[in-house]
Amino acid sequence: MSYLAPSEFVTKMVDAGESKIYMSTRDTVIRAFMAGAILALAAVFAVSIAVATGSHLVGSILFPVGFCMLYLMGFDLLTGVFMLTPLAWLDKRPGVTWPQILRNWGWVFVGNFMGALTVALMMSFIFTYGFNTDGGDIATKVASIGEARTIGYAKYGIAGWFTIFVRGMLCNWMVSLGVVGAMISTNVSGKVIAMWMPIFLFFFMGFEHSVVNMFLFPFSMIMGGDFLISDYLIWNEIPTALGNLVGGLAFTGLTLYTTHIKTKPKRTL
Repeated sequence: MSYLAPSEFVTKMVDAGESKIYMSTRDTVIRAFMAGAILALAAVFAVSIAVATGSHLVGSILFPVGFCMLYLMGFDLLTGVFMLTPLAWLDKRPGVTWPQILRNWGWVFVGNFMGALTVALMMSFIFTYGFNTDGGDIATKVASIGEARTIGYAKYGIAGWFTIFVRGMLCNWMVSLGVVGAMISTNVSGKVIAMWMPIFLFFFMGFEHSVVNMFLFPFSMIMGGDFLISDYLIWNEIPTALGNLVGGLAFTGLTLYTTHIKTKPKRTL
């Protein structure tokens, strides 16, 4: 059977959340590193396509290739574990406690950031021929993105901060549906189609993804973006990560778990 019923794939979600808690630190970091690196490559791929074609739509259509690759390889993004691991706690799986969940989130964050930063440095080196040129059109584009999505929010104060937070919520609503999409089919083509749709939506709409931003903002700073590390943290990464946490868990994890695992008795007529 190529499609799993919701009750089956939601059980797989809980099982996956439990498995993350028991994974060794080494494997957690390696898988997170590779996920951050591949997603970073997909981001620069999409930006390069958008610059070359003049179409954000074309870049958005092709961006999900990175997401599909990393999940087919079994690698982990922070946005995914934000949604999966608390479900194992709700299901009272043995050994799944909040300190263990936070430990997993911390190591996945470290791995994702290391992978994304590594690719940011490598791509910067490539585009500038070893930091000997200005990087051309790609540098101009990513520098402007970094500025718009930090100080561009900062000028609106607390309203700007909450705008990023809400964009982070909407992002991981879609991205976590992509994570689930990898579980609803038993063949590769079905998994890819199910993952592709929500990832395309989030990228085209410009929602904020904490791991994509771990690449985008260091890359933007190297390419000449006029903002500070503190701007990146306060006016993007922190509210984005918090929004990702709330959106993925509330809109995807809890809704699916509640209505397909912890269902209420059927009505009697």
